[in-house]
Parts: sequence; structure tokens; C-alpha cells
Amino acid sequence: MNAHRPDGAPATPAAETAASETGPGRVVLLTTSHRVAPGLLSWPAWQALHGADSVLCADEAHPQLPYLREAGITVERATPTAEELVDACADDRTVVVVATAEGEPHLTDGLARLAGSGRVRMPSLELLPASYDLPGARLLDLVQVMDRIRAECPWSSQQTHKGLAKYGIEEAYELVEAIEEGDRDELREELGDVLLQVVFHARIAEDDPDTPFSIDDVAAGIITKLVHRHPHVFGDATATTPEEVKAHWLRTKAVEKQRESVTDGIPLGQPGLALASKLASRVRATNLDVPLPAGEGPGYELLAMAVRAEAAGVDPEAALRAAARVYRDAVRAAEGLHA
Repeated sequence: MNAHRPDGAPATPAAETAASETGPGRVVLLTTSHRVAPGLLSWPAWQALHGADSVLCADEAHPQLPYLREAGITVERATPTAEELVDACADDRTVVVVATAEGEPHLTDGLARLAGSGRVRMPSLELLPASYDLPGARLLDLVQVMDRIRAECPWSSQQTHKGLAKYGIEEAYELVEAIEEGDRDELREELGDVLLQVVFHARIAEDDPDTPFSIDDVAAGIITKLVHRHPHVFGDATATTPEEVKAHWLRTKAVEKQRESVTDGIPLGQPGLALASKLASRVRATNLDVPLPAGEGPGYELLAMAVRAEAAGVDPEAALRAAARVYRDAVRAAEGLHA
């Protein structure tokens, strides 16, 4: 038998009235980065965890759980539906959901459907990043992916430094082409391909039985070099022009390498125009007075042209490639093709 008020309207139970007067509560979806050490959470995250009425997590093996429990936070293993989560927030309660690596899409989709129905009084929904990726974090992922490929891929597991050398050259040229073409998407992709070569070679080096080294050793070496060769950035030296920076670089490099000649360290196997330009650059930077060798034939003519180009601040290799592209387009036009 239903109770009625004196005016004939149904009576509202006291508990139902009280429930209607309380807030719908709050859901906090706590996300973390697997690239940051477990337990290193932001202060707002710790505040939310300690102030929550309940903390839920679907993954009992979640790497954050031991640290949360050590901090005195009770975490319940649960995979609630959206409806169950809304009910758990009744009476203005706060429920924190420690998200798994996938981000709880089934839960967020369910909450979105409930909110869109307009039939449910929804709690406030908050996405709270508890840890953030630092710049370069995806490089850690790349190292992990390369490690797995090296271990499990039949082709990659057999590769050597010598076997990969040709790919390094190809990728470098493709990067240069992307730069000269001005294609930003292509540039990003080619930079990734060059980076892959570095990570791949470093991973191969880890397997060397005599002198192994890792990607961390590679990074440490270049960091040391950059810091040492930039005393105007990391030390007390002063450099206000690019020319002064280059002078610093050459002086510190000469001390590091203890080279006898300015030509030491120049790879003779590089393309001829680039080689000539590099030699000319070293000669000019050290103020040596070295006349060009006398000789006949196109080789000596190209040498003189490369030296003049370098002195004028022009990369002869790039200039010749640009001219060659124009020539290529002319050839295609003569064939009745688009450039």
C-alpha cells in the first residue's frame, strides 16, 4: 500500500529525499605513463587518491599498485560498468579509477552513452594525468621495439654493421632529398629512418663479445662532445657570431683528436664535390695558404669550381643536385612527361 500526502500526492521517502539533495559525486580517471618510473605521481594525483572514497583498478598487475598500497591507499580490483560506477558515486562520493594501459575505453564509452541519454544524473568526470612523458620519451619506446625486433626477427637478428652500412648511406641521401624538396612529412619520415639506423647499429653493438656498447653509451658520448665543444654555452667562453662558434669547435676538436693535419678525419670516400669542399673549408678555417694543384682535365676544373663555391658559401654538391633536377625536368618534358 502506497503512502500519500494529505493533498493526495505520493509521499517521498526520507532516504530518497536525502539522496536527491546530495550531489551526484565525482569520477576521476587517473592515467599514468609507462615511461615514467612507477610511484612518481603528480601532487594533484596523490591528493585525489588520498581524498577518494574508493580507488578502483581492473589490473591487479598494474605497476602503480604496490606504490599506492605502500602509501596507505586501499585499491580494490574491480571492472565496474558505467552504471555501476555512477551508482558508486551516489551521495556525493569520489571514485578514482586507476586506468590501465589501454585507458579504460569501455568505461569512458559507457559513461558517454549514459550522459548522452539525458536520463541519468551524472557525476562530474575528470581525466587526471598522474605522470607525464618527458621530451624524448618515445625514444625509449623505439629502443624497446628495436630490442624485440633484434631478438625475434629472423632477418634483423642476423644483421651486422657492415651489412647495414649501405642502408645508412641510402637513408642519409633520402634525408637530404627531403630537406631540399621541402616536404615536411617526408622530412619527418626520413629523420625516423636515419634514427632507426643509429638505434639498430647500437643494438647490434650490444651483442659484440669483445667491446660491446649500447645506445646509452652512444648518447653519452655525443653529450660529452657537445658540452665540451660548446664552451660558450656550458662554460665561460664567449661567442657572439657563427664564425666564433666554429672557431671554438675546431680548437676543441683539434685538442680532442690530436691530429697532425687539418685533413685528418675527412672521409676520402665521400662524393668528390663534397670532399673538395670540405678540404677547402678546413684550409680556409685555418688560414693556410695552399695554392690549388696545377693540372689539366675535368677533375682539376671541378676541384677549382668546388673551392670557389665553398669560398662563396655555396655547397657545391647541393648546387649540382639542384641543377641536375632542372636537367631531369627538361628530360621529362622532352619525353612529353610531367616534371
